[in-house]
Formats: sequence, C-alpha cells, structure tokens
Amino acid sequence: MGSVGHHGAGPSGTCLRRNEAIGHSKQTPTLPYAPKMSQTPDARSLVPAVDLSNPSATELAAVDAACRDHGFFLLVGHGADQLIADMWELTAAFFAEGEDVKGPIRRNADNALGYWDRELTKRKRDNKEVFDYIDPNLDTRIAKNRWPNAGWARSTEFNETLITFFDTFSELATATLGIVRSALGLSDSETAEQLGFVNARTSSTVRLNHYPVDDVVPATDRHGLAELGPTALGYHTDPGVLTLLLQDDVGGLQAESTTHGWIDVPPLDGAIVVNLGDAMQVWTNDQYKAAVHRVIPMTRQSRYSIPYFSNPPRDARLAPLASVLSAAGTTPVYRDFRWAEYIAGRAQDNFADHGVEDIQISQFKVVADA
Repeated sequence: MGSVGHHGAGPSGTCLRRNEAIGHSKQTPTLPYAPKMSQTPDARSLVPAVDLSNPSATELAAVDAACRDHGFFLLVGHGADQLIADMWELTAAFFAEGEDVKGPIRRNADNALGYWDRELTKRKRDNKEVFDYIDPNLDTRIAKNRWPNAGWARSTEFNETLITFFDTFSELATATLGIVRSALGLSDSETAEQLGFVNARTSSTVRLNHYPVDDVVPATDRHGLAELGPTALGYHTDPGVLTLLLQDDVGGLQAESTTHGWIDVPPLDGAIVVNLGDAMQVWTNDQYKAAVHRVIPMTRQSRYSIPYFSNPPRDARLAPLASVLSAAGTTPVYRDFRWAEYIAGRAQDNFADHGVEDIQISQFKVVADA
C-alpha cells in the first residue's frame, strides 16, 4: 500500500486501489528470483465467492468443491468495509515508519508478538515485514501485545482500530465457520460445541504484512541471516481452523490445487479471502484440504495483506470429528494430539532455523499395522 495517507477502498470495497493511491514503484528488483504467476485459465472460477449474509445452495456446493480441491474461497456480504479501509491506511502508515517506531516492539525469542522482518518458512527467509497481536481482552500476563508507543503520532488511532478489527473479525470467523459446516453437510441437530467444530478468539492472531520489492533487511544487517527463499512467502499451510485474509489489489497470492497445480487467488474488490488450516483438515479426516499457499516476489510495487488466523481453543485436542467419520463411514487417519503442542512448534520454527522442517499434521497420521 505504500506510504502514509488514505489508501482505503472506501465503503464500497476492501481491496486497495493501488494505482490510484500511490502509482507504480520505480524500483528495480534486486531479488534473485522471479517465479511466474500461474497461467490457469479463468482462475477466479476456481475460487468461489459466498455471501455471508445469505449463502445459497449453489454457493455452498461451490465452497464444498473448493475446500476439497485447494481450501480457498471468498467471502462477501460481511459488512466490514469501512473498518477494512481504516486498517489499510494504518497498516501502510505503520510500515512507513522507521526503527524508532518499529525497533522497541521487535519480536524476540521470549515474545512472538510485535514487529519482525526476518521470519522463516521452510528454513528460508521470507521477504516481508510483519506486525502480530492477539486478543487484547486477554490478561496481560498471557497477551504480551507490543503496541507502538505514544511517541508515534498515530499510536492511539492504530491501537484502537486494531482492537476493533480483532473484535469484528473474531465474530466473522465464527460466522464463516458456520459456512464451512453447512458446505460440509454437518447436521444441524448438534451445536458446534457438541460437534467439536469450534474456534476461539482467545487463541487467535492478527498479522499485518508488508511485502516490499527489495530485501526488507538492510544489507548491513544481513550477516548470519538465512538466505531469501525463492518466493516472497514460502509455500505452507496455516496451522489453525481457518484464516480470514485481506489482500490489496497487487496480486501474488497462489494456492496449490489438487486438480490444476498452482493457481492464482485473484483480488476481488469487497471480498475477504478465506483459507482452511491444518486443524480443519484433521477435523474433516482429509475430506477438506488445508490450503497450501505462497506469495510470489514483488517485482514492481509492494504488496500488503492482513490475515486473521482463527484457531482452536488453547486446551483443544485435535482429531477427526466423530460426526464426520460417521457420515463418511470411515476410520480416523489422524491420532489425537494437542493443539498447544502443535502451534508452539510452528511458532518456534518460524523464528529460528532448528535444522529440521517445521512441524506438520502428517506427523500425526495413524500408522497402519504391518
């Protein structure tokens, strides 16, 4: 989204109109890679949109097909347009600031929240900078959120808007989980709690992302760092239940389709991107796919995105849901495991290279008897 100023899509949509706001970057890319966007015909038809306010049977069928193939769909009719416009503006403003604002809230080994510009995916450094925070209503002994200090002129506005965003998107995430439940065809005779089909704001996270053209880490600070990966964000799945993602209109997000290989997830004005996480794949016993996705390098202008990672309750144990197994007449392909153990492994692997690939749900697969 570029520099400080109003970048909002306005009340009519959630995508930033980049060319109108700041124009194209004149920077010459220096990153050592340039993967191409996929050439799948009519990629938008593979990522369906569903109206949250009034989902139709046709839309739910399309969501079901997409969740089985690649794990992505789009959400419209959410009513959060003005809040999203405010978030775009403040995200751009924050990342335009220097070390005096970002430095004091930089992530460390003891606290994964705040600002960071050296994250790893699959042991390679991503070319992005981020700001992370969790439920502001949690006890401060748990929610060690790091907010920009009062020395930044927009700190109060930033903090208050991000808190409102967390509240709103927590509600949207639960409503979206209802869409997935309907698409999957789970019975209405049991509550979400009875089914075990639940998320929790108290374990969820919001992240602000900025993907620049050139290496985000200054050349003088790169000694000893992992090398940049072949993409701006390496291929991966999100660990939780589902992610609500805002993306600007630059593009670059891709999903791995079982049928078509890598496909684009094109920006759609007014839509929130939804992708399923590892917990959902476990719950559905591999019927629905945790979305494998990546972001290709930026070669002309920066890209901004804002994901809300909706996660299971902190004390949850993950396993295929009994209702899913019963309806499909299948046996579990995953053993029971602790969510807290799983997410802790992911957080550690993203911060430092421990010499092995990050933890995956495949490690909890049931091993068939020989």
